[in-house]
Amino acid sequence: MKGLHGIIFSYERRNDLRELGEIRSASSIPFGGRYRAVDFALSNLVNAGVTDVGVVLHGRYQSMLDHLGTGKAWDLSRKRGGLRVLPPFNYQQDWGVMPFRGKIEALSGIRTYLDTIRQDYVALMDGDLVVNLPLADVYESHIKSGADITVVCGNDSFATDDGTYFEKNSEGRVTEVLFRLHRPRGYRGLEVYLLSTQLLKDLVDECVGRDQFSWRRDILQAKKDSLYLRSYIWEGFAAQIRSVQEYYDRSMQLLDPAIRAELFTPERPIRAKGADKSSTYVGANGRCVNSLVAEGCRIEGTVENSVLFPGVVVEAGAVVRNCVLFKEDIVRAGAQLAYIIADKDVEVLPDRTLMGHATYPIVLAKGSKV
Repeated sequence: MKGLHGIIFSYERRNDLRELGEIRSASSIPFGGRYRAVDFALSNLVNAGVTDVGVVLHGRYQSMLDHLGTGKAWDLSRKRGGLRVLPPFNYQQDWGVMPFRGKIEALSGIRTYLDTIRQDYVALMDGDLVVNLPLADVYESHIKSGADITVVCGNDSFATDDGTYFEKNSEGRVTEVLFRLHRPRGYRGLEVYLLSTQLLKDLVDECVGRDQFSWRRDILQAKKDSLYLRSYIWEGFAAQIRSVQEYYDRSMQLLDPAIRAELFTPERPIRAKGADKSSTYVGANGRCVNSLVAEGCRIEGTVENSVLFPGVVVEAGAVVRNCVLFKEDIVRAGAQLAYIIADKDVEVLPDRTLMGHATYPIVLAKGSKV
């Protein structure tokens, strides 16, 4: 789709990711056994035929840089266009300067990049949104409707605090833009927007000239009557990675075959970097029940209702239930885990017992030994 350009925002938010967000942005958090959150945004764009994508970085971006590389995994390694990693903007919090305040401030920081966009339309997406969106259909709907901005909305089952909500009329036109509601109503925004490149540049220039920085307040809400805002309703699975609890709940939802089939549909594959691991081995006395297990794992104990990333080792006599274990974790013999999220390279020592709860999973920081 040569008429559409992609811009992905990978930035720090006020979230509750605790240990998971100490070394990375929400966009680079591992999800679903072998993916990162940003893989879904990149795949949505590539599946729609987009060949040029810019990723706007912020703080704690080293993990994102390592993951993206040249963009080859998403067929975005090109001599012209392809994947462009855009440098961090206005991130001097340690020196007392205000950090990032909104999408407009991010776009003003890459204003010269906007001038290089070759396509007539732009899709703005957040990197922490996990969804398999038919973006080609959204683009076609946007063109046919003649809207100035198309906002993609979903149901409220995945809502997080401080979200944006839209009310629409029978023709799909947005009539109200709401946020910070005590009782949410309308359709929850997925933070996916389509608009023309020229309109985007005009809006950024206008807001910067007025010292405005909020996309939803200074554009969506303030201009809902002067611009034609149209909604596109997505009824499928969608989740934003904004808290440990939400991360855990959404990870556990992937154990449902129906949700997994919807998110990883063959018609729109989710691309990711290969782990370069051998096949997973389940020992003679090993047991693996209702779990999502990536390649390269060795299971000689018991694994139930869990998500295992590549290279996880569960030794004989160990029991892992309702857990999410990141890459290269080791659970030694006799250890028992329940409702645990373990970051990369964690080692649980023999005969240890760690028990969280479905409403408060325990997070083990990267490289810890417990």
